This record gives sequence, C-alpha cells and structure tokens, in this order.
Amino acid sequence: MASESGANAPLPDVPSAERTVREVNGVELHAVVAGDENDPLVVLLHGFPEFWYEWREYVGPFVEAGYRVLVPDQRGYNRSERPDGVSPYRISELSRDVADLVGSEDRERAHVVGHDWGAAVAWDLALRHPDCLDRLGIINVPHPTVFDAVLRSNLAQVRKSWYIFFFQLPRLPEWYVSRDEFAFMVTAMEKARPDAFDATDFERYRSAWAEDGALTAMIHWYRALVRHGEDPPRERVAAPTLVVWGENDQALVPELAPRSLEYCEDGRLERFPDATHWIPHEHPDRVADLLLDHLGS
Repeated sequence: MASESGANAPLPDVPSAERTVREVNGVELHAVVAGDENDPLVVLLHGFPEFWYEWREYVGPFVEAGYRVLVPDQRGYNRSERPDGVSPYRISELSRDVADLVGSEDRERAHVVGHDWGAAVAWDLALRHPDCLDRLGIINVPHPTVFDAVLRSNLAQVRKSWYIFFFQLPRLPEWYVSRDEFAFMVTAMEKARPDAFDATDFERYRSAWAEDGALTAMIHWYRALVRHGEDPPRERVAAPTLVVWGENDQALVPELAPRSLEYCEDGRLERFPDATHWIPHEHPDRVADLLLDHLGS
C-alpha cells in the first residue's frame, strides 16, 4: 500500500486531503479522502486506464461546495490490492466494493459519479444496490442494457470495441499494451484535446501502470466482462441521474447516450459536441459545475 513517499501522484491541494486504505469486500483499496466527515458523501470512480488521479481537479471544488469526497483506486489499479484470476473482477464484485466503501464511511447512502469503467460500475451499483445511492453521475458510458443491444446491432460500435475482443487473449494484450512505454494507452489519451494531459500526467500514469501486476488486473476487468457476464436484478435506475457525454468519443457511438436515458426514471443528458471520451480532463470546470448542480438539486 502507498506511503506518501511511494505514491504515484501527490495529494490534491486541499488541506483536508489524506490517503487511506479501506478493507472492503475482501480486498484492500487505496483511496484519497477529503472534506468534513459529517458532510454529504460523494464517491468518484475512475475509468480505464486511470486511477484516483483522474479526479484530482474535482476534489477541491466538491469539498468547497460542502461535500465529503472519497476517491478510490478501484481493485487492481495503482495502489489497491490485485486479486489473482479473472473472476474477482466481475462487475458484481466491483460494485460491491463501492457499496462497502460507502459503508466504510459509516453511511448508508452516497452520491456516486463515474467515468468510463467507473461509470459502468456506477450503473451496476444503481441497479444492484439502489438503496446505497442518492444521486448518480455518469460520464461517457452507456447503460449496460443499451450497450449490449447496440454492440449486437451496430457495426460501427463493433469496430470501436475491437480492443475488448483483443483483451480476451492470454498474455498478448499485456505485452502489446506495455510496449514503447505504454504507447497504446498514451496514444488513446492523446486523442483528447491538446491541453487535457501533460508530460507530468503521463509520467504519473506510467508509474501506476508499471506497478507489479497492475496491467493484467486492469485488463482482467475486460476479460471478466466477457467470461463472467452478469445481468443485474433490474434494468431501470431509480436514482436521479445525470449523463454527461462527449460526442467525439473514440470508443462509443453517440446514440448510446440518449438511449440510456430511457432506462432512468429521472434522467438528464448534457452533451458536449466538441469533447471526446476524455471530457473530465478537457472541461473540468464545466463538468464539475454540472455535477455539483445535479447533486445539489
């Protein structure tokens, strides 16, 4: 687990920010927490191939707005524990981690925001553990029912999802992704607008990806999705839901966003025509404002 000297990224510049390790659902998760322990709780979930650092610019504004913020490295990532095998990374385990994280703060409920895989976990949490969720924030990942339907019927989405199928192979994906200082992932992130990531960001991401066993654990999320697919007990999301969508997403077709709202009892869509999949980095101020408005409404 991380010490300050061994961490892959410095804490956000927020006086109350600190590192913590939480034992949840049989694994130890490293996380960053900030804000008053008595304030409403917001859990921010990173996607692939990031770690808690994705949300560093959001911690300060959320704390200033009166929230307690919990930002984990999800299982397998960065400084969190990496169980062996594929099955520990199935979606029901990932959402149970989040439900237990909420409980680790002595709370019954929390607001949850996710991007990319973090959003997939947030959708599953809303469908599998609705009682622990207040409001839901989703960034550039569709409702699971919608994604499954579109992947089966839309050739453009099949082409965009090629890497999911590639990741099912043994060992080869780890070799390919790690080549040339993780060029596969850096190149994907560089498709964001030019100022979204800088050299320091990529240095910190490469350090996290190079952690022993991290790359395999990260890819196991995709392997578990295919090998251990699990339908949640319901399809409709009861929690008020905000979907934020960058329409130039390299991996997802735009139609996924409005179709996802069809499965939300109280859903709202905010489109960013000029943004990519990496919208949390491209428009941090605007995205933070939308999320805070949603959580406070």
